Formats: sequence, structure tokens, C-alpha cells
Amino acid sequence: MKKYLFTTVISLTLFSTLCISCSDEFVDPKPEYSIDSENYFNSKSDYDQALVAAYDLLQASYVNVLLGEIASDNTLAGGESPTDVIGFQQIDDMIHTPVNSNLRDIWNWMFAGVQRANYILEFQDKTDFPEKTQVIAEARFLRAYYQFELVKWFGGIPMKGDARFKLGDEKKIPRSSVQEVYASIEADLIFASANLAPNASQKGRATKTAAQALLGKAYLYQNKFTQAATVLESVITSGKYSLVTDYNSIFEMDGENGAESVFEVQYTDIEGAGFGCLQCSEGNVAVGFSGVRNFSGPLFSSGFSFNVPTQEGADAFEVGDRRKDVAILDIAAFAAANSNYDGGKGVSYGKGNEDTGFFNRKYIPRKRSSNAQGDLNLTNPNNYRSIRYADVLLMAAEAYNRGGIDDGKARTYLNLVRARAFGDNNHNVTASGAALTDFIWAERRVELFGEGHRFFDLVRTGKAVGTIPGFSANKNELFPLPIEEIQFANGNWSQNPGY
Repeated sequence: MKKYLFTTVISLTLFSTLCISCSDEFVDPKPEYSIDSENYFNSKSDYDQALVAAYDLLQASYVNVLLGEIASDNTLAGGESPTDVIGFQQIDDMIHTPVNSNLRDIWNWMFAGVQRANYILEFQDKTDFPEKTQVIAEARFLRAYYQFELVKWFGGIPMKGDARFKLGDEKKIPRSSVQEVYASIEADLIFASANLAPNASQKGRATKTAAQALLGKAYLYQNKFTQAATVLESVITSGKYSLVTDYNSIFEMDGENGAESVFEVQYTDIEGAGFGCLQCSEGNVAVGFSGVRNFSGPLFSSGFSFNVPTQEGADAFEVGDRRKDVAILDIAAFAAANSNYDGGKGVSYGKGNEDTGFFNRKYIPRKRSSNAQGDLNLTNPNNYRSIRYADVLLMAAEAYNRGGIDDGKARTYLNLVRARAFGDNNHNVTASGAALTDFIWAERRVELFGEGHRFFDLVRTGKAVGTIPGFSANKNELFPLPIEEIQFANGNWSQNPGY
């Protein structure tokens, strides 16, 4: 059984009704022992429990990953029918509006993460204990992680420093600019990089190099190439990470939290979950959503057939690239290869909406443990590999190349990734300048296929127009703020352009 940082939901206010409807405080049936949100943080244990709760919203980021692919040219929405999870379908077709429950989930759940981190930071000076700097550094890493997700999806967001939003603040505190949000992210990650332990005390907790890697990514998204190259180089030269020989092993249970893992979102299937509270699931909901519909056969389990790779996506892999069969499951070929399964019964499966015959093999349901509970489509134990070492190498390569710093080092890092993919050095890239940039971007697509990065890579590099079907310039670079938030703010927050 996997053991790492899983959450116990504590009965305290960790975020306001601005983001998710909940009670403002825990009501104890014995008032004389009452602890509410304002007189908490009286011991190290209190800070630890609040920190666990701040980590908890990472698990809700499954929808960010799923839609990061569906919104791109990598995959189609799929599902059972053209109206199955209509918000997914609209985002796939680039016809989404501020009335979209799935975008609202991203806004709500990521803001809940910010609020939970800010709850700790608001009271960071209340009680002292020897390990408090580590706790504060983890809280600031998490706030940066959630804010980075929000700024990618929605642009400028309202911020309140080291304090929680309270009811009514939405009418007074404006949206910060994108630059101000990134400044907050950078400050948090610089602090986290300087104060986090190099090794996690529990699997799933943030480390010094995880903070450096996320900081490098934030720099890259702003085209701050010199800063990105410097901090990403620190991750590479730390000696903590290496590319594993077997690419497939990364995405199996045995490969979780391995030599290539810089930061992973931890999931388990031993706590039940239901559709009434998807963000409550301790399992990876995106995995069940991406599974083969009505599947019966070896290795895998059934799912809802969303997030289906396109033929063009499959064709992006070069001949001989061993990553293709890891990233994309060709279900017809798989069925043919397992025709003798179960005494000749073979493999059976159904077809869903926008069926291409392909599935996101990295994140589809595997056979389950006997301990799995609840709806098995919602409690998959597959960790999300949020930051992989290969991603760090490719980000560093891009920073060195696009910053005009060192094309030789850029090629070295790019070719390390390619050598693993092909099993030889015969596919090394020798280009320089803009041609090398194109190779790096193409490599990011195939190396990270199915992992939720593609849409944002296309947007930040100016390649989305003409690549993503239906994408409109000066509009679809960002997603709309949920209509509810605009209404709550009563004119204080303007909508994103085009919506």
C-alpha cells in the first residue's frame, strides 16, 4: 500500500465562501472546548494539519491536466456523446463561455488551495517551533503552485498578500495584473528554494529542487530566459535526478516518485469518492475519465473515453520513437495482440464520441487492488507526474537556446531526452538558433504528450493560432472568469477580453 502525504480533512475554515461554499468555522458541540479558525495554530501539530489540508487541493488539479490536453491539438473531448460533460466539449471546440462549470471548478479549487496556504501564512507568527520555517516554505510553494495554475488559465487574479479573502473582499480588492501575480509566484518560490529541505520527509512534499524547477518554469513562461536557465541548471547539477532507461516504467506504479520525479501529486484508491464531490476524491479522477469505454481485457480497466488522442497527435511521433506506444494506446492493435486473453475471449470495448481508436495510455485505469473503494472510475491511484526531470531538461534547453545563451548546452539537454526515446544517439539534433527552437518545441510535445502541458506551451510560444482548431487570437489565450465570480464582484473584476 502506498504511504505518503495523504490528507485528513480538518474541521476548520481554510477558505472563504468566495471560492467554495462552506461554513466559516467549525462548530464544536462542546462550546467550552471550541476551536475556531481565529484561535487555531497553537502548536506544531496545528500547523502540520493545516499544511496537509493545503496540499489536499493538489488532488483536485486533475481537471487542469485533463483540460490542458483537451484544449490543445493533442486530444479530443470524447466521452459518451457530444453533450457528455458539455463544458469539456465546449473547451475542445473553443466555444466556451463564462458559463462553464468545469472552468468554474478550476477557479474554485485552485483558489481554495491559495486560501488554505494563506490561512497558514496569515498566522505564521502566532506560534514558534523549530521546524516552522520548513512549514512556511511549503505553504509558500503551494501558494505559488496554485497561483501559477490560475494565472495560466485566467490571467490576472485578485490577491490579498498573506491573508485569506473574506466575504465582501471581492467587491473591494481588484484583479492584480499578470506581472503582479508572477512577482508573487517568484517571491514565494525564491523563498521556498532557499528554505525547503533538499529531501522530502514524506513522499509528495515539496523540496528545494521542486521549488527551483517550478520557479524556472515561471521564468520561462515570462520569457525570462537567463533567470530560467540559471535556476533550472541548479536542478540539473544537483545530482538528484536522472532519466530512467525504461520510459514506460515512469507511468506505472513502480515508477512513482522515482529517479525522474521532481514533483508528483499523490493519489490513492483506498478512500471512496463520488460525483457529488469530485474534489474530495483522493484518487486521480482524470484517469477514469480517460479510460477505454466498456473495456474488458488484461492490464487496464474501464473508463469514460474522454481525452482521446487525435490521429495528428499520434503522427507527431517519429518512426522509432519508443514513447509513442507508451503515450498512445491503439485499442484495435491491443485487442489483436491479446486475442487469446481469458481462454480466447479476447479484449472487448465500446466506442464513444469522437472515437479515434486511441487512448491516453499514460493515464488510463490499470487493474486495481483489492483495497480499492468507492466508484472505481474516480479513485484511481495513478500519481500525476507534475514536474519530471525530462521536462526540466527541455525547459533548460529552451531557455539556453531562446535566450541566446548557449546552443551547445541546449542541444546536449535536448539530445539526452532524444537518446532515451530512441535508444541510441543516431537521432541527435545538430541545429542551432531558430531551427533548434523548433526541435525543442516538437520534443516537448511528444515527451510530455498526455500530461496536460500542450495547450499552455502553444499559447506561451505564440503557436496556438492555426494549430488549435477554433483558437481565436486575443481571446483564447486565456479562459473566462466564471460568470458567478463576475457577479459576486459586482463590477469590481472585469471579464477577460473576448468573453
